[in-house]
Amino acid sequence: MLWIGQAAVVTLPAEIDVTIAEAVRDELLAILDQDAALLIADLSKTEFCDSAGVSALVRTYRQASTSGSAMRLVVGTPSVQRVLAITGVDRLVEVFPSVAASLAGTPGSADQVQPADSATADSATADTDGGA
Repeated sequence: MLWIGQAAVVTLPAEIDVTIAEAVRDELLAILDQDAALLIADLSKTEFCDSAGVSALVRTYRQASTSGSAMRLVVGTPSVQRVLAITGVDRLVEVFPSVAASLAGTPGSADQVQPADSATADSATADTDGGA
């Protein structure tokens, strides 16, 4: 983990599946509890993320929003980008191509999907997080 002011950058593992998703969520929530104003989940080296991993990210995002923090994702692999697009998470949480771009707050490409309003995003992700 790297702190840059009140922004915390957390590098996530190459695979996030049901066996480690809860530990990933717990780690991210613990960082939010340290008063991170911005939590950047760096999935740039993550090659695989299943529904449990997606759920961990969504639950963390919801907790960040509730506590007044922001959360951004850095995605570097097409497979993870696809999972986030299929589940609608890329419309809930801002996705960036690099940590630098996420710190600057500028999505990396013109076709980048911007976060939707929370009502639309919540319905888009209802099935990925167990309804929590």
